Amino acid sequence: MDDQSWLEQYIAASGAVAGSLHRTQEGGLRLCASKNIPPKVCEAVAWVPEGKGMAGLALTRREPVFTCNLKDDASGDVRPGAKAVDAQAAIALPLLGNAGEVLAVVGVAWMDGRDFPQPEIERLTRLGASLPFEPKTPAPLAVS
Repeated sequence: MDDQSWLEQYIAASGAVAGSLHRTQEGGLRLCASKNIPPKVCEAVAWVPEGKGMAGLALTRREPVFTCNLKDDASGDVRPGAKAVDAQAAIALPLLGNAGEVLAVVGVAWMDGRDFPQPEIERLTRLGASLPFEPKTPAPLAVS
């Protein structure tokens, strides 16, 4: 399954409206697929260094990074480009390999504001692990 198809299935299964998939590459993340993300935002996040924005923080921390409201988030974790996505709540989840290494980070967003209690984070993590996902060299950017 290609990255775009994987992402679209993940978005549908999680009930989200937008998302992105970044694969790890050389100390950062390379954007491999997106859905309903503005082109300018895709350009800005084509390469994400470790620790930058929600995806980069998920890579560094090896744990989910989320916001209940993208537009009003004041935590410093959400970069200005992410606030341009037409959604409210968002989460960036690291997808881990068998040795605990981060293979990729999937980010999804919902139209409504919401909290992310631990059971919901666990559900989204299981969903990511249950879909076909094989580590490989990042493919060229796919934007839809």
